[in-house]
Amino acid sequence: MTSTLTVPTTASRSAPALDFEALYRTTRDDIYAYVATMLRDRSSAEDVTAAAFERAYRRQRSFDPDKGTGRAWLFGIARHAALDELRRRKRHVTLTDDPPDRAGEDFSTAIVDRAVLVAALGTLTVRDREVIALRFHAGLDTAEVAGVLGTTPTNAGTQLHRAMTKLREAMNAH
Repeated sequence: MTSTLTVPTTASRSAPALDFEALYRTTRDDIYAYVATMLRDRSSAEDVTAAAFERAYRRQRSFDPDKGTGRAWLFGIARHAALDELRRRKRHVTLTDDPPDRAGEDFSTAIVDRAVLVAALGTLTVRDREVIALRFHAGLDTAEVAGVLGTTPTNAGTQLHRAMTKLREAMNAH
């Protein structure tokens, strides 16, 4: 999912601007899910999501389409807002939401699989959980993950590969 950009050409504003309303509509649920995954607290996730959108709205003139998509820019802002909340709390990040249901599976098998996944995610570092959440929970591609993390796409891909390897190993250990 990519954001829609409009480029106004008015005398008072020469920098490209986001279609902020469209960006909000297309990312709000994903931003909330990402923040909730990091914070493990739905109420705090609502507050941090709102704060992230407020920050983004105030800073929308700083958006540079040459540096990435509006979606990646917004996830970067949400990431910083969530990390600010975590620093305020001084606690570790864990997964909050269950993964989505998989059609056709036995209910008890799905419950066991979810429990194994949540336990395995709990063994990973904050950075590993974050890169997995950005890629699979938020649905960002590797280049967008790199933009959010402030690294190269190659490095983000390597981090994701290593995190997934650790996750598989942890799941096999359970």
